[in-house]
Amino acid sequence: MSFRIEEKLKIDKNRLVDFKSFLINKTAKQIYKPRKIQSLYFDNNNYEMYKDSLEGLTPRKKIRIRNYPDTSDKNLYLETKISSVEGRFKTRKIIDKKKFIDLKKNGIMDSQYGLCIPVLYVEYSREYLKTKDVRISLDTKINYSLFSGRNLGEDENLIVELKTSINKDIDELISEFPLQRTRFSKYCNGIEKI
Repeated sequence: MSFRIEEKLKIDKNRLVDFKSFLINKTAKQIYKPRKIQSLYFDNNNYEMYKDSLEGLTPRKKIRIRNYPDTSDKNLYLETKISSVEGRFKTRKIIDKKKFIDLKKNGIMDSQYGLCIPVLYVEYSREYLKTKDVRISLDTKINYSLFSGRNLGEDENLIVELKTSINKDIDELISEFPLQRTRFSKYCNGIEKI
C-alpha cells in the first residue's frame, strides 16, 4: 500500500478558463487523454460512510464500483478509498459483469460498515495533468443520480485534486498552488442533493 497526499480545490465553473491559464503558467502537461468516469457508491442503511466523511473521522472508507464508459477500457473496478491517520490509499480490483450484478443486488459486506448497498451514481469528465511531482485531476460536468434512477442534477463547481508523495512538504505544495482548499467529496455532495 502506498500512502499519498491528496488536496482538493473547489473552483466555480465560470473560473475554468482562469484556472487553465494558471496551469499553463505552471507548465502543467496532459499525461492521459481526458475521459468520462462513472462511479456507483455503496453505503449502509444508516449512511455511516457519508457521516464519517462529513465529520472527517479516521479511519473511514468509501466503497465504489468505477468504470470508464466511452473508452476502450471496459473493465469494472471495485475500489475502496481508505483515509487513516497515516494517510490515504486506495485498493482496486477488477470484477466481471456477473459480480457487478450480484453486488448491485446483494450489496457488499464490509468489516467496518456492515452490509453496504448501492446508493448513488456520480458521473463526470476528468482531465489528467502533471507539473513537477504533482499529479492534477480536473473534474467537470459532475452529475449525480440515485441508484434508483432519479437524477439529482449537476454540480455548480469543478473539482481539482492534487496528488503527490506522502514525503512532499505540505507547505511547498500550498505555495505552488495558492488556491483555497476544501474538504469535498462527490459522494457527500450527491447525498446532500437528496
